[in-house]
Amino acid sequence: MKVRNSLIWLAVRIAAAIAIVVSTFGYAITGNHSDVLMGAGCGIAIGVGLGLRGGSRSGLWTGILIGSAVGMAVVLVAGGFSGNRWGFITPPVLALAVGLIDGLDRSSLSGYREMSRETLIVAVLLTLGFFPAHMAEGIVLGLRTSDDFLIVSVLLVFPLLLMPYMALMAGLLTHRREGWRDARPPRLLILGAAVPVALFVFLMATGALVEGRGLSGLELILGIAYALSLPMVAIPAAAFLLGRAAATWLQPRLRVYGRLAEYLRAMWVPIGGFAVGYLTIIVLFAGFYGTLERFSPGAFAGMDAGSGVTDWLSFAFFTALGQDFLTVAPVSVGARLLVGVHLIFSAGWAVVLFAAVMTSIGPKLDRIARRHAEEGGE
Repeated sequence: MKVRNSLIWLAVRIAAAIAIVVSTFGYAITGNHSDVLMGAGCGIAIGVGLGLRGGSRSGLWTGILIGSAVGMAVVLVAGGFSGNRWGFITPPVLALAVGLIDGLDRSSLSGYREMSRETLIVAVLLTLGFFPAHMAEGIVLGLRTSDDFLIVSVLLVFPLLLMPYMALMAGLLTHRREGWRDARPPRLLILGAAVPVALFVFLMATGALVEGRGLSGLELILGIAYALSLPMVAIPAAAFLLGRAAATWLQPRLRVYGRLAEYLRAMWVPIGGFAVGYLTIIVLFAGFYGTLERFSPGAFAGMDAGSGVTDWLSFAFFTALGQDFLTVAPVSVGARLLVGVHLIFSAGWAVVLFAAVMTSIGPKLDRIARRHAEEGGE
């Protein structure tokens, strides 16, 4: 029961973090709710799935990192296309996710079997992540003809159809790496990789992908050549290599976040004490500013008679940071003197308490660092 509750809490934290990151990023570049839902769904599915596999020690930051990267990539690609975007989104996103996993844990991906396993897991998670967006767009419910049913069926399982193709491509891009076992890809994997290509050719030939009309011979050849060279080969390969390179570079740096909780626990009480004192100074001087303006009107430019405590708190907050408040400025000698005293108190509190905090928690941080160094040496 305790382990299950721990995994549930881990999944909730990963999902919440990814939802915040991807949703805010998504709405910053597009106003399409479906695109944002698509990105958040895929990011959460990938992040939670991989995070739970990593466990409570390293799964949190790994899940958040990969899930956020995948979710933002989905929003970026989806925001650049209108209409039927699924064929353009799935190949690069699937390749990117597999590349990130390969870069973070390349020791476990040493053959086509392991690469196929990871690609299948990512494809299943992407299928689950796409489903809410499918429902929101009414794709699942908008079936009228047999052609509609065929296209919707392909959309729903598109990541799974692409799994052998992406696993084969990732393996071919990785087979020269030291430790890679397989000299040649399995025949079954090659056969499976041909399935989405054949399906794509069939859909183009029947006109299902081009405004419901069939294509001439030349148009069909050019369309297939373009599709197989760019969306199905060049872009996914570049996404895989980019994801692997980024994850390889980030892997040693992510260990810092895995150990961050211990440092935060040691610093939590001193940081809280500093924050309480700093906020106390802000509230105190907000009262001083309001009182001075009340008994000496015009001491501050930009404050009218209806100004309330939130205005003075905002002014005191920016003053404590040494920043000018855009709409309020001290005018009288008393107001300027009061602002100067406030700055001295704020700077003095920060310097004195910072020194006291470091003196207090320094030995604790040293012990944590020594323990991590010993663990790394083992």
